[in-house]
Amino acid sequence: MESRNNNYDAVIIGFGKGGKTLAAALGKAGKRTALIEQSSGMYGGTCINVGCIPTKFLVHKAQEAKMTAGSFEERAAMYEKAVEGKADLTGKLRGKNYQKAAQVPNVTVITGRAKLLSPHTVEVTTEQGREELEGAQIFLNTGSVAFVPPIEGLKGNPYAYTSEGLLELKKLPEKLVIIGGGYIGVEFASIYADFGSSVTILQNEERFLPREDEEIAGAVRENLESRGATVITSAGIQSVLEDNGRAVITVKIGGTVTKLSADAVLVATGRRPNTAGLGLEAAGVELNARGGVAVNEHMQTSVPHIYAMGDVAGGLQFTYISLDDFRIVKSAVLGDGGYTLNERGAVPYSVFLNPPFSRVGMSEQEAVEKGYQVKVARLMAGAIPKAQVLEQPSGLLKAVIDEKTGLILGAHLFCEESHEMVNLVKLAMDAQIPYTKLRDMIYTHPTMSEALNDLFNID
Repeated sequence: MESRNNNYDAVIIGFGKGGKTLAAALGKAGKRTALIEQSSGMYGGTCINVGCIPTKFLVHKAQEAKMTAGSFEERAAMYEKAVEGKADLTGKLRGKNYQKAAQVPNVTVITGRAKLLSPHTVEVTTEQGREELEGAQIFLNTGSVAFVPPIEGLKGNPYAYTSEGLLELKKLPEKLVIIGGGYIGVEFASIYADFGSSVTILQNEERFLPREDEEIAGAVRENLESRGATVITSAGIQSVLEDNGRAVITVKIGGTVTKLSADAVLVATGRRPNTAGLGLEAAGVELNARGGVAVNEHMQTSVPHIYAMGDVAGGLQFTYISLDDFRIVKSAVLGDGGYTLNERGAVPYSVFLNPPFSRVGMSEQEAVEKGYQVKVARLMAGAIPKAQVLEQPSGLLKAVIDEKTGLILGAHLFCEESHEMVNLVKLAMDAQIPYTKLRDMIYTHPTMSEALNDLFNID
């Protein structure tokens, strides 16, 4: 193995959004930094390689297929080209991310598996062998991994995939069964339904999208079903077996046991913090109740010089949370520590259905349970001129307002371009701007954002 000075000011484990951004900041600040990534296929992190970017590329291509292709065979051909295009895109981004990090002064990128041996010592196993690094400070940004439930026949089944595996599938499945009705499941359901697959979602909970406003969840379900997807709730899956070149899913629905066959099964039952094999116990790093690395408001772990960012910390699993975690860590190690988790504010998120669903803040039920007197604003997406222009009138917009202060407590936007609109609502919430400002604001026309004029026109 190449000989090098293995004493570092900082050792960062994980090349995700938080890790790579922190490496650049520390390197530019003159800190000798090691950035460790276990796989050359994951430079840049989950979002670029197996998450946000490739799935949104397929969302775009699926909508093209729905609008232009006729037969299943035509859509399957477009799907195969889309998978190839996705691979080209992620490969280019991965290479750019590596080069960008490797060119930062004082930063060394190491490809290998990292394990903590002590509070300051990290063992790295590479293709060339093993070496030990000493870090004055250590930062964990190892992300999350797909959770596969202990269902008979599921593990090792050649027709069962996690989201990462399904993204590599080059042949469009005629029948796709999705286990799990969460955000990953419904997003893939939307993608494959638009490509022309027959999609069935199996969800063990009684209510579809149970974490969401019931009215909005109903609108999302209605939209998916109008596009050919089948949603089955209260579904108890007993086994997923291989039979004659297909997957056979045995499921109990109500009191009836039935069997479904599929060309592919997507296991979308959530993701867990990626802590396995990190050697956290050897370093004295504690976990929280959700299995993530426990952190304080500065993202410090139970060992003060070790920090955690992103999914591994057990919080919201979004790449922009990893980026904001970086801001907190940067404030702690390079600044005055003034920016903490307590200053984060409302966190928006989007599920890229067709149309996309976006949310920020509380639902009506959550607000009432917390003691607020609320008034609710509603608007059908079909009433928005731009939605008609885009030929996408499906959807519903809903906002929850504190009746006493006029402040926005939450918003649910199930409409075209909601992923852009929700950021404007978040800004208003963080700045404590009353809903009347959005109601009376001058917007360009025709746009989806101008729908906020009508949504908040409730007096």
